Amino acid sequence: MSVRGLVALLLLSGQLAGCALNPATGRSDFVMMSERQELELGRRHSQEILKQYPRYADEKLQAYVQQVGERVARHSHRSQLDYRFTVVDSPDINAFALPGGYIYIHRGLLAYLNSEAELAAVLGHEVGHVTARHGVQQQSQSSAWGVLGQAVAIGTGVGAAADLTNVLGNAFVRGYGRDMELEADGLGAQYLARSGYDPQAMIEVVKVLKSQEDFARAQAAQRGQAQSAGGYHGLFDTHPDNDRRLQQVVGPARALATGQQEVNRDAFLQHLDGLPFGDSAASGVRRGQRFYHAELGFALSFPDGWGIVNRPDALIGHTADRQGFIAMTLENHPKGLAAAELLRQRAGGQRLVAGQALQQAGLQGYSAIIPGSAARRVAVLLQGSRAYLFVAAVRGRASLESQDAQFLAVIKSFRPLTAAERKLAEPLRVQLVRAKGGERMAALARQSKLPGDAEATLRLLNNLYPAGEPSAGDWLKVVR
Repeated sequence: MSVRGLVALLLLSGQLAGCALNPATGRSDFVMMSERQELELGRRHSQEILKQYPRYADEKLQAYVQQVGERVARHSHRSQLDYRFTVVDSPDINAFALPGGYIYIHRGLLAYLNSEAELAAVLGHEVGHVTARHGVQQQSQSSAWGVLGQAVAIGTGVGAAADLTNVLGNAFVRGYGRDMELEADGLGAQYLARSGYDPQAMIEVVKVLKSQEDFARAQAAQRGQAQSAGGYHGLFDTHPDNDRRLQQVVGPARALATGQQEVNRDAFLQHLDGLPFGDSAASGVRRGQRFYHAELGFALSFPDGWGIVNRPDALIGHTADRQGFIAMTLENHPKGLAAAELLRQRAGGQRLVAGQALQQAGLQGYSAIIPGSAARRVAVLLQGSRAYLFVAAVRGRASLESQDAQFLAVIKSFRPLTAAERKLAEPLRVQLVRAKGGERMAALARQSKLPGDAEATLRLLNNLYPAGEPSAGDWLKVVR
């Protein structure tokens, strides 16, 4: 392509884009889609989100969150949108928004909040992302980079330029960067105050998140590790410093207060009574190095020191150094298809070697190795109408043999759940208790089934971290 042609393509990309007045900020923002296209983008992504994050099966709680969210959204700059607030069945401490008004809060974050006003603050922040069209701006920037990348690739022959199209990535779930997050805080504080909630709740939420950071840092130090970024929207990675957020949000929010100043602590806490803490029954439950799934009726074990990641689409075990991984997924078992035949089919024509039949706890299966420079251990186990598929590999230059015995041990530990194990497959749950005079968190922690630092976790749950103690008569969240 000539330079003139390249310039023409870039000019065309400029004609496709435009500046639109932002309804929340009054700025002219670079966007490449109409509101109708924004709504369609949100609808399309919402279908994918619920495949990754299943809806939490408590319709009373769902209705309550929708009610609180709608109250906040009515006072937003885009109150005409049809907002949909959903609790997803995930223990993560997160919430996020899609363009067009689809807003999600993880069950795990709900457990750490302590009032309806704090819930409204989280939802208000996410509504702020929608009203300021942050997702649309990210999508528009990604599309623009894509057009530019294609132009450069055509004009220079360097196809790698097309990698610029990955700008959008997982921004919807992970957050939008410092400026947009701070802007969403400010907008959320406005909506919070205008809807009659105490704007101080926005500050309380930030304190909750800051306590999570302090706890994570302390735990990492005990393990001799550096703290990794994580948490709400990749907090402490893309979010502004919490102290800065406190300073910039509290003043304008208080100035907008209507005088109602609702907090609704007790009403909110009653909705949390019985909430699963950590894994839920629907996703299966981790107990130390064992995993139990009551609904699917199976159990399996992982070696000491291994980590276990429980995702909706896969159960993943990994070595302590994260160099060895084994993933298990579930699919329907075609009738009449033997385990070896099914595994060959799923291998997609790749050569299988060292095949062996598996017979364990009344189950039929088959395991083999896919050879090569990145060799993998694969297996399938059949349980009625279900087929459990395993894929295991080692990163880097290490050979599969260095971990293959461990991989096989995990596969061969899979078995039907026994009646005695049904209790172990039940999740831990949040329960409410009234604090007695002189009661200490250390005593409550000794009665808890929480793994790890139970006392610190209970303090985090009750906004008493690092050393606070309850007052007589307070409702406390415990985990049993």
